[in-house]
Amino acid sequence: MSELLDAQRPAASQIHQVRVAESVASELRARILRGEFSSGMLPKQEDLRDEYGISHPSLREALRILETEGLVTVRRGNVGGASVHRPGEGRFGYSLGIALQSAGTRIDELAASLARLEPLCARLCAENPNRGTEVVPKLRKVLAQAPHDDEGVSFTRSSRDFHAAVVDLCGDSPIQLIVGGLVRLWTAQEEAWAETLSLEGEYPGHEARAHATKAHARLVDLIDAGNADEAEAYSRKHIVATQQLVIAKVDGRVVDASSTRARRHLLSA
Repeated sequence: MSELLDAQRPAASQIHQVRVAESVASELRARILRGEFSSGMLPKQEDLRDEYGISHPSLREALRILETEGLVTVRRGNVGGASVHRPGEGRFGYSLGIALQSAGTRIDELAASLARLEPLCARLCAENPNRGTEVVPKLRKVLAQAPHDDEGVSFTRSSRDFHAAVVDLCGDSPIQLIVGGLVRLWTAQEEAWAETLSLEGEYPGHEARAHATKAHARLVDLIDAGNADEAEAYSRKHIVATQQLVIAKVDGRVVDASSTRARRHLLSA
């Protein structure tokens, strides 16, 4: 009988350790989501062990759980520590992108979904009764910050910043997160396209860039006027037109979220 009890003790101890780790992970998760760690780092591991009264293996398992969820990144060594990542559009876009890539979703299919959903954000911006103070000045500021050089990648990034701003200013948090994730994922595809064409010397010329810039300015005017129907329709027309340049180059390729370039973009914020 004693031999049986001795054999059960390690398993019972391991189960207890896992339960402790899950409990600590749950508490730390809630604190991260509340935004308690404004420094962007968790406290030192020895401080966390003292605070929660747990062993090193239990804390290590708790951090592993949070790392798997993408809420922290643990760095080892003398300059180690656990940096905090609050969920946002980029991380949602990355998770969504990995799922879409696994499902074999093509870039043109992603484009079609975004062309259906992003114009809704333009509509919401135009419907905002406080758009004159909360939306339009910020959009015009983004337009004013557009680069005036001939570098294609920087122009693409600036253009994508404008689209992201329309989504961020729509005033509907769930839509902002969902569509914002799609925007970030599409931006990763478009920036790859821009880098390739720039290297090949085939990036669209001044006329195409001027047309895109005028389209953005026109959309802001429609939002400023509160013309929701036309803002939504114009946004969709512009998005579809610009997407065709990318789609023509990628030729049926699957969405990319896993490459170093795509991950860097999606997880940068």
